[in-house]
Amino acid sequence: MKLGLFLPAVPDSKWTLARQAGIDYAITKAAPELTGLKPIWDFATLAGIHARFRDAGFRLMAIEGDEFDMSRIKLGLPGRDEDIEHYCAMLSNMGRLEIPVLCYNFMAGVGWFRSRVDIPARGGALTNGYFPADMPAAELCLSHEQLWDNYAYFMRAVMPVAAAAGVRMGLHPDDPPVPELKGYPRIMTSAASFRRAKALAASPAWGISFCQGTFRSMGEDIMALIPEFKDDIIFVHARDVEARDGGFVETFHDNGPTDMAAVMRQYRRCGVDCLMRPDHAPTMAGEDNSSPGYAIMGRLLGAAYLRGILRAIEQENR
Repeated sequence: MKLGLFLPAVPDSKWTLARQAGIDYAITKAAPELTGLKPIWDFATLAGIHARFRDAGFRLMAIEGDEFDMSRIKLGLPGRDEDIEHYCAMLSNMGRLEIPVLCYNFMAGVGWFRSRVDIPARGGALTNGYFPADMPAAELCLSHEQLWDNYAYFMRAVMPVAAAAGVRMGLHPDDPPVPELKGYPRIMTSAASFRRAKALAASPAWGISFCQGTFRSMGEDIMALIPEFKDDIIFVHARDVEARDGGFVETFHDNGPTDMAAVMRQYRRCGVDCLMRPDHAPTMAGEDNSSPGYAIMGRLLGAAYLRGILRAIEQENR
């Protein structure tokens, strides 16, 4: 496994801490509202970001998230073909720069979401969670099948470009994996939905960003899914959740219900050797909670914990 960390596209103290912690691989989101630059369908923009990471000692391995407003693509609105052209240019640029992984989602209207972000965790840390009772009912703005049709349209357009560029697109599950959220349908909410998505894409460029916490909150058996999806898992988001009040809360990497060592051994047994990053972690002492799940200290703790497990497994297999 290649252990990386999600870092901002603009250098800050997180870059320094990551290098000091021995992180060599970077994952970033480079949307204009985060960088102050043009979208990364502009080659010079992505090349400049890539060079900054390289000069700081990182290999930029993945682009993650919506790099520009994807609403017209996901909702099937007029103008989506223009947006898809930009998306294809971004894929081609990634190929030119040898950035091999794009972690994307098809969450319409609302991205990853938590209904509470100030839940007390170990030692007074703050974590986040999702509870269905917090969410009022809302009428859907489109049907689930319409959203599936929009995904199929998107796949037909981008998969040949991704394959030609040598980029694999890792589909991230809807987080939280609920049937609807704030009036929008959610479709990537089960292992069955990923089987359907793979069939629609019908391309070797299609892959899975295997978010352990999200698949667990679906009620899926992670240990059983790894051998089934082993050829499709191109990126692992390692995090954990525990069930609570009909929903879930996120834990530290080392105190959740998942046996992380067993999961890491399962990846190795199944020949999954890909990019991995510690995903969401609680906000710790001395940090503000302005980016719940993405403060740096808990994620560095997660990286150290995962590295220890991975190195122990390497020793077991020598």
